[in-house]
Amino acid sequence: MLAAVVLLPSAIAAAATTQAADVLLSQGKPVATSTVESSSYTGAKAVDGSTTTRWASAEGSDPQWLRIDLGQTASIHRVVLNWEAAYAKKYRIEVSDDGTTFTTAATIDTGDGKVDDLGGLTARGRFVRFVGLTRATSYGYSFWEMQVFGSTDSSGDTQAPTTPAGLTAGPATATSVPLTWGAATDNVGVTGYDILRNGTAVATSATTSYTDTGLTPGTSYTYAVRARDAAGNTSPASTAITVKTAAGSAGFVLAAAGDIAEQCTASSSGCVHPKTAKLVENMNPAAVITMGDNQYDEPTLSDFKNYYDKSWGKFKSITHPIPGNHESYSGFTGYDQYFGAIAKPQGQRYYSWEMGNWHFIALDSNDFVTHDDFAEPPQITWLKQDLATNKKGCVAAYYHHPRWSSGDHGDNKDSIELWNLMVANKVDLVLNGHDHDYERFVPQNADGKADGGGPVEIVSGSGGANLYDLSPAHATTAKLLKTFGVLKLSMTDTSFQTQLIGVDGKVLDSSPTYTCH
Repeated sequence: MLAAVVLLPSAIAAAATTQAADVLLSQGKPVATSTVESSSYTGAKAVDGSTTTRWASAEGSDPQWLRIDLGQTASIHRVVLNWEAAYAKKYRIEVSDDGTTFTTAATIDTGDGKVDDLGGLTARGRFVRFVGLTRATSYGYSFWEMQVFGSTDSSGDTQAPTTPAGLTAGPATATSVPLTWGAATDNVGVTGYDILRNGTAVATSATTSYTDTGLTPGTSYTYAVRARDAAGNTSPASTAITVKTAAGSAGFVLAAAGDIAEQCTASSSGCVHPKTAKLVENMNPAAVITMGDNQYDEPTLSDFKNYYDKSWGKFKSITHPIPGNHESYSGFTGYDQYFGAIAKPQGQRYYSWEMGNWHFIALDSNDFVTHDDFAEPPQITWLKQDLATNKKGCVAAYYHHPRWSSGDHGDNKDSIELWNLMVANKVDLVLNGHDHDYERFVPQNADGKADGGGPVEIVSGSGGANLYDLSPAHATTAKLLKTFGVLKLSMTDTSFQTQLIGVDGKVLDSSPTYTCH
């Protein structure tokens, strides 16, 4: 054994070697995971029999898990984990009869990242789960294969359920297909259904419906379902149907920054906003996002015309702005007059818009920074409704005041409710300004702790205003820079990746490719 293992009394085996009848139970079986780093590293890759494909969880967060459904109750005597570089220092192997209530079969406290061959187990159940407790690296958890060996039950109920009938697909989106079918019957009782995509089981459902997600736009998929009972008996697969997802966008690029135009022009060598505008021009973006403080200092319409308009103003027709605190100092008069209809496209300084499979939410966080309670509850009411009615698969929000920041202003408690709503509604990306620096965080939860299910927050107040000094970085900070630059956002129907481009045109930071929640 290549990792120290502590077995609970219920899992201690009398024999040191695996029984001759043991077989590989896990290969090709349905897998569920807590998170994935991207669509290239799904849980199914850990049971496909290949040591060149792997599962990888979201980086920077504990705990994480991967669960295998063996399809029927089995005696489990051995589990083998073939680790990639991102291994676990501490983890558990658990088993369950129902996939909900688990008992521990093995606890590993000194993992070394080699092949962990955990033999001598006497666990019993249908579901086997790896639970990563402590990462050995700053990344997530990743292994090429997880193999479960043992023997399946051969006694008791051996009658399979009837074959499900009436498999039907609802309207497909670019990345999802909703499925429904008729209930199967069984002499004891049907416990669930396997969903087969292109002949491979990809999920289980306790009901007669399931929505398959994370698909590729404009692609045909063949589906069938089969029924299972408590003894693990499975019916034949249903009559297959073929469904084609809707065509999606080919992907697009956005440019984003906050804290942009000081009262200077390109005639001054120290004037930065004309230089960052040149970066935007080179990106040729489909749209431009500004995260507030577009113009300094208490901007009037003439300020906007004399400075912002001579640089970033060339992108005005594709800009989706929000105001910062400096726009509020003049009662938003200059901001409203300069941007006109695009300042309030839905009648307020907060609004939403869409591109491809993305839903973008533009908020005016000035409403929340000068009072102990919310000055304008209608914005929160609107936000909740907007999130609830969104039909797009990916969501980004942007507003001026960041919840988390290692810059001069620091964390902003006035943005707590905004951030908590983003977390609760599985928003993928949150963009802010206010602090004149650049900071990218790993995905975080409501408490600011690393969590693959949370949004990625990026503070990019680097558009041209004088830079601020930095404070010590948060534990969840992936990159912190005192620099000017523009954020380049590369969006697809199912993912996003970000880069900070400096005024010299060099890439100063690149994020991983994140899969939308």
